[in-house]
Amino acid sequence: MNFGFTEEQQQLRQAARRFLDERCPITEVRRIMQTDSGYDASLWREIADLGWLGLTIPEEYGGSGLSWIDAIVVLEESGRSLFPSPLISTLLASSVLEELGNEEQKRRWLPGIADGSIRGSIALFEADRDVLDPAAIELSAAGSDGTLSLTGRKCFVTDPGSVDFFVVSYRCGKGPNDLALAIVESGGDGVRGTSFPMIDETKRMGNLDLEGARVEPGQILGEPGQVRPAIDALVNRGAIAVTAEAAGAVDAAIRLTARYANERTQFGHPIGHFQGVKHPLAEMYLDSESFKSLLYYATWALDGRPAEVPLYASLAKAYADEAFIRTGTDTVQLHGATGFTIEYDIQLYFKRSKWFRPMFGDAAAHYERAFALREAALAGA
Repeated sequence: MNFGFTEEQQQLRQAARRFLDERCPITEVRRIMQTDSGYDASLWREIADLGWLGLTIPEEYGGSGLSWIDAIVVLEESGRSLFPSPLISTLLASSVLEELGNEEQKRRWLPGIADGSIRGSIALFEADRDVLDPAAIELSAAGSDGTLSLTGRKCFVTDPGSVDFFVVSYRCGKGPNDLALAIVESGGDGVRGTSFPMIDETKRMGNLDLEGARVEPGQILGEPGQVRPAIDALVNRGAIAVTAEAAGAVDAAIRLTARYANERTQFGHPIGHFQGVKHPLAEMYLDSESFKSLLYYATWALDGRPAEVPLYASLAKAYADEAFIRTGTDTVQLHGATGFTIEYDIQLYFKRSKWFRPMFGDAAAHYERAFALREAALAGA
């Protein structure tokens, strides 16, 4: 069985890398990350024209109808370039619309996502709650006669200040599976998305505060029985998406450090000649290739073997979490004291590793989940 990328996917990777190298080099990344929105509107329109925003959206809604494997090819390259944008947020929001939206909802939102005129995000989690357990969701809806209102706070929301809508989770009953999802438009009454300062300035994170935000019947996604598994699937896709960006970032950090090691001289030789530099770089590369193998299998399983997705998504995210932290720390150290300074680009990758760690669950949470899944599989065998 061949798990390699197709020729078309390799061409997509090359085109994405060429575009980002030309249109969003690190100097442009540094400029964009200082802006209030955290992304560049003109670049957003360009990636829409390139088809990135509609990769997984069906053709009848303006997309390309491709797979998540195609999407992670682009996400790897966006991570390699530290491309600041609400790309992952919008990709995840569109994926749940594709899965649970009715025909009217799909035609209302998906074409705009594909052409770049609409951006979305997901608001699933709450403070001090287990992000891998949808049963921990506590936000509940009030009201009757078909119109509901939501009051509460969602945390860990990506790009809260630059999107047009949020897919918000809430509780519609007291049972662990009594969950619902609704589309809440930003800018509406009682809807306020706020970003807060991040160690990684290329990313925007914050809270979504709801104060009596109205939810009409046409804003509710799917049926109650469909929502719990849909949230589980959304968390899996989120873990896969951020791990794909991490794969590109780790590779770029290793290459940047290897180049520095071949240029920086000590005792008359490039420092890359010394074992104390060679060995850490080799270990970083081994870690990178190992978690990428898990990532690629987890992504393939989204379409090929859905039952295996939770286990391999958790293994990929957990391994990548540990590997990215080690790579971020070691590459800064191999640059010497200068690696910590603003002038050097390697510190940007170190900061990205800090953002990545808690996203959609850290290593400890995913190892526990993988262990539980494995135990359940063995018990049912």
